[in-house]
Amino acid sequence: MQEREMVNDILATVNSSITKYGSIIAECDNQQLRQTFQTLRDGDEKFQYDLYKIASQKGYYKPAAQATEQEIQQVKSQLSQG
Repeated sequence: MQEREMVNDILATVNSSITKYGSIIAECDNQQLRQTFQTLRDGDEKFQYDLYKIASQKGYYKPAAQATEQEIQQVKSQLSQG
């Protein structure tokens, strides 16, 4: 497996973990356990961002182009309509 593939695979895995942590945190009734999951999520978010910066610098990951003001307004309009 090439380095680029490994980095993208790790990013996808960490993104999935972050999403799952969000669901677990939202449903967790035990405050101490909730804080533990929040700490784990925060660590994964930092790791993900650090790895993203490295991947971006190496050209492994290209973020989507920024939305235009017109596209932003269109989405806002659609969301406000229900």
